[in-house]
Amino acid sequence: MRLSRSAALSSSLLLGAVLALTGAGAAQAAETAALDYVALGDSYSSGVGSGSYDSASGDCKRSTKAFPVLWKNANAPSSFAFTACSGARTGDVTANQLGPLSAATDLVSITIGGNDAGFADVMTTCVLQSEATCINRVNQAKAYVDSTLPGKLDSVYNAISSKAPSAHVVVLGYPRFYQLGGSCIAGLSENERSAINNASDYLNAATAKRAADHGFTFAGVVPAFTGHEICSGSAWLHSVNWLNIGESYHPTAAGQSGGYLPSFNGAL
Repeated sequence: MRLSRSAALSSSLLLGAVLALTGAGAAQAAETAALDYVALGDSYSSGVGSGSYDSASGDCKRSTKAFPVLWKNANAPSSFAFTACSGARTGDVTANQLGPLSAATDLVSITIGGNDAGFADVMTTCVLQSEATCINRVNQAKAYVDSTLPGKLDSVYNAISSKAPSAHVVVLGYPRFYQLGGSCIAGLSENERSAINNASDYLNAATAKRAADHGFTFAGVVPAFTGHEICSGSAWLHSVNWLNIGESYHPTAAGQSGGYLPSFNGAL
């Protein structure tokens, strides 16, 4: 049904008033289109485990299925820089990844800290050695999170703030790796799985505290991954893969799109 001219005019005025009051409309669209986004971090940001790697990224293994690329494809920011790299530690971020940041940067995402805390060595120890040795190694990692990691995170966060003072910075955490009492029969013991999950929670809590103290937003991914841990029967994480060790304990493409991407969106 066509509106009368007066009804159409009234509707247009009403719509204009609503857009003006809500800050929506052309100005908001222009603001969204002008957004400059930089994605930093380690393998959980680069997309290791999700496949479809950009050959130009080399050993950094940046994937077209990683959550930063998925967000970029859905939102079309005016600029996008993707410097996250597999294996990165805090020092690698400050040394090699911050080049694209500037006073014009509006949005930054980062996952970092797991490699500093010895994630790969913890998992190798737990897979190959005894339960007691595994739990001892987990406790060593937690002690590092208490004593040393906060200062290293501060260095990264300070550098980000210095180079991109106006940016909204989203620090994303790590998932719990195992569903306890799940469908796994062989492999790690339940005590080992519980210890590893607790260590992930421990790391997330420390990271969230440092992020908050710097005025950044922490986006936990544990809720999104709940029901999709290893041993769940619907895992969004790779278990140990002897044919491709580097992808072990990393999110699949479904973990990036169903776990990390919604968690990132929820922090914006």
